[in-house]
Amino acid sequence: MRILFVHQNFPGQFPHLAPALAARGHEVLALTDERNGRASPVPVVRYKSPVPPAVNGLLGRAYAEHAERALVAARGARALRDRHGFAPDLIIGHPGWGETLLLTEIWPEAKLLLYAELMYRTRGQDVGFDPEVSAGTDEGRFLTVARSAHLVQAMVQADAAIAPTHYQAGSFPAELQGKITVIHDGIDTDRVAPDAAARLTLPDGRVLTAADEVLSYVSRSLEPYRGFHVFMRALPAVLAARPEAQVVIVGGDGVSYGGPPREGGSWKAKMLAELPGLDLSRVHFLGRVPYDDYLSLLQIARVHCYLTYPFVLSWSLTEAMAAGTYIVASDSEPVRELVTDGVNGRLVPFFDRDALAAALVRGLEGNAEAARLKAAARQTILDGYALKDCLQRQIAWVERVAGMR
Repeated sequence: MRILFVHQNFPGQFPHLAPALAARGHEVLALTDERNGRASPVPVVRYKSPVPPAVNGLLGRAYAEHAERALVAARGARALRDRHGFAPDLIIGHPGWGETLLLTEIWPEAKLLLYAELMYRTRGQDVGFDPEVSAGTDEGRFLTVARSAHLVQAMVQADAAIAPTHYQAGSFPAELQGKITVIHDGIDTDRVAPDAAARLTLPDGRVLTAADEVLSYVSRSLEPYRGFHVFMRALPAVLAARPEAQVVIVGGDGVSYGGPPREGGSWKAKMLAELPGLDLSRVHFLGRVPYDDYLSLLQIARVHCYLTYPFVLSWSLTEAMAAGTYIVASDSEPVRELVTDGVNGRLVPFFDRDALAAALVRGLEGNAEAARLKAAARQTILDGYALKDCLQRQIAWVERVAGMR
């Protein structure tokens, strides 16, 4: 088959699937934004980056931005068709930025497969979940409806879709869920595994190992969606109870989801201002780090803390579990799909900083249950989320939808 992947930041969610399909003899090509500098495992063509549309009105602008990207992606696809005679049998894309909306007009015979990451919803998910950040106003819900319009349109067009978790699949309207197959992206459990010899060098030159009392926290950006504010507010009690503890925090100062504090600045600056007595000699902010350093952190951590709104589940949780780390996580719906309290980790209410601090302290103590919980966490990933198994299921899904199976 001829297969076209479409993602403005390719390979995005497809770093394993695209080359695996190429290895099976399919002709695989990727269409991406001209500004995307990520290395690609398959040949790439690029469309011109969209110009922000001049649209007045917040609700209209939300859809216009995605429609504009759809237009430039479609023009790139048309050039691929008219100048090079390329006609894919399958288009596999992420609908989040609108790129797929017009592609079936260029290739009406192609089947469209989508990565169903999440459907925005006005109630029951992130909107209004955290009153400190989002009050759940009518205006906020109006914007959420506008932001979801292109996702609904894309899913209606799709022949089939794939979602990494049941929670994420369940965020879509019931009328569309029949199109979705749940298969996780997959964790490389050979690479992401316990390593007693792992070491992490801090910016000041200090080297941490598994012999140290390390508490890890990881997020693409340090923000409320991933419970950064709750985690920080729990730290004074943790540091007081565990005088040898070292807290290592990975993540950028910007925002990936939601917005900055109302008063401006970063959430990191806001929390440090709120906690002036925090012992920063034992709290280490590393920013964003190379993958090998991130993996070493998971391998040396005595406890890994993961908090999230009802939202997309982070790879950091599944990778921490694969690394055999003691997990303390928020008792929120996406987390409960992987973690059961007392079985393969510990769950605490998202907003309960006292319960969080107590659970982190208990884990740092190296209690008798730690070895069992850590082994069970890794086994959870081996049993249902290992890359070698997930990738074979993804390949089978693609070829089944294409009519090859």
